[in-house]
Amino acid sequence: MNGQRTVIVLGCLTLVVAALYLAQKVLIPLALATLITFILTPAVMWLQRRHLPRLVAVLVVVILFLGVVGGIVWAVSVQITDLANTLPKHRGLIKEKLDKLQTNSQGAISRLAGMFREINREIQNEEREKKEQQTASVAPPGEAEKPVPVVVVNERPLSYSLFSFLAVPTVEVLLSAVLVTMLVVFMLMRREDLRDRLIQLIGHGSLTVTTRALDEAGQGISSFLLMQLTINAVFGVCLSLGLFFIGVEYAFLWGILAAILRFVPFIGVWLAVLFPLTLSVATFPGWLKPLEVLGLFVALELVTANVGEPLLFSHSTGASPVALLVTAAFWAWLWGPIGLVLSTPLMVCVIVLSRYVPSLGFFEVLLGSEPVLDASVRYYQRLLAEDQDEASDLAEVYLQTHPPESVYDNLLLPALVMAQRDRQRGELSKDAEKFIYQTTRDIMQDIVSPQRPAGKGPTTAPGRAKVRVLGCPARSEADELALQMFRDLMEPAGWTVEVVSGDKLAAEVLSQVEEERPSMVVIASVPPGGLAQTRYLCKRLQLQNPDLKIAVGRWGQREKNEKTQERLLSAGADYVAVTLLESRAQVVPLIQVAAAVPATA
Repeated sequence: MNGQRTVIVLGCLTLVVAALYLAQKVLIPLALATLITFILTPAVMWLQRRHLPRLVAVLVVVILFLGVVGGIVWAVSVQITDLANTLPKHRGLIKEKLDKLQTNSQGAISRLAGMFREINREIQNEEREKKEQQTASVAPPGEAEKPVPVVVVNERPLSYSLFSFLAVPTVEVLLSAVLVTMLVVFMLMRREDLRDRLIQLIGHGSLTVTTRALDEAGQGISSFLLMQLTINAVFGVCLSLGLFFIGVEYAFLWGILAAILRFVPFIGVWLAVLFPLTLSVATFPGWLKPLEVLGLFVALELVTANVGEPLLFSHSTGASPVALLVTAAFWAWLWGPIGLVLSTPLMVCVIVLSRYVPSLGFFEVLLGSEPVLDASVRYYQRLLAEDQDEASDLAEVYLQTHPPESVYDNLLLPALVMAQRDRQRGELSKDAEKFIYQTTRDIMQDIVSPQRPAGKGPTTAPGRAKVRVLGCPARSEADELALQMFRDLMEPAGWTVEVVSGDKLAAEVLSQVEEERPSMVVIASVPPGGLAQTRYLCKRLQLQNPDLKIAVGRWGQREKNEKTQERLLSAGADYVAVTLLESRAQVVPLIQVAAAVPATA
């Protein structure tokens, strides 16, 4: 069954990829129009709030956008044409620099290269002589000197070939631009209608939740794209100004190119640096100006990535670096250069929508940057792999951002709960269980305990009753470990908890309680299971000493179970808690009251 499902999923993915590739003539304009709509929607809504009719607002925003884009395209085309005409003039300087490089790089590598060239030349000469000899021996006498007939081919004029080479792509680009413009106008005019249709498709009856989710997703995507466009534009302007003052020709062109390529994650800006860097090498004598160009790029990227983007972005793209690179490669393979530019915005759209649409949730897991496993699950997974080093590293990282008191409830105890659950199911061996318990003890002693504040010493005043708190495991070694965690939490306040060994039987525990007469007993019962043993201990302790205070810790349980709590209270427990911190809050006031009672003679 699983194999059939895998085949079906792979088949569906193959069909989707094939459809994306075959329908790219339609899907690329649609993707561009959608992204442009997200960018222009805030401006349209701003004009509408100024009591401008929607049609007028849409036309004003679209015309201004087309004017800016058209002006940039015209300026870039002019500079590209001029660059193509001026590059041949720098041929001599390029040749001179290459000759200098060749002269300065004399050594073993250059000599080897020359040797290989000589060998290759000799082999080619020998092959040419053999072919000439074979031709002379095979050709009949008198035919070797026979003139070769000349065939005249009527070629098409150069102007016709050039026109056919340029006209088709130009017409395709213009038609695509017209289609994108029409789609943008339509989406801006009918955005509520499109939203309602999307709600009908994915709402599944949850109208309120779906509406709120789509509104938040649309605002988040618009904000990200607009902010990314602003950052890239500022980067391009600063780069153009810097290149202009350095003296690099066509600075505006390189600034526009860098602003576009910055949409490509990680490698885009370094692709953009190649063009002005190459031009500076070709047009300036020496190497000072190329180094200035490279330094300008590095400085701008460092400032933008570490100052500009953190200040302007309230959140990142939400995608992992590996996912960004893989997605960029996928869309570049699928749609070419335009896919490379669209890869990051498309991924952001998918991730934001996947947070609100349950059917798309797997995209957030696959592409998102947030950890897909809770810290406790990751910690337990490392314990299952018997990787004590990484488990310790996870505990140290957790302690860097959380107080030491919370590491027990949120990291270590959940792992004990999962270990007991897997042990009951037969999925965990006895040796693996022992490794988990021993590693937990080591982490408690070596990592968590040094982070806790030192104890304040005994708090029982002279002449007062000595307070004894006894910790009793209900049934297992996990319960004993949990009590040791509880003891660690009590020590900073000056209270000491004596933990009974988990190997003792219930009768032995009852006998020890009878002998030591503690002021309070804390019973640890780490779920799952252990409820029957806990109730038995509560009943026997209550019968043995009715005045004894009993606190039960169902530590590691996700939430309180009212039925379980009622059963424990009816068995004789005074308090029931599901976290260590909750138990400490219950126990400390009782200990303080007991410590204030004068000792009897």
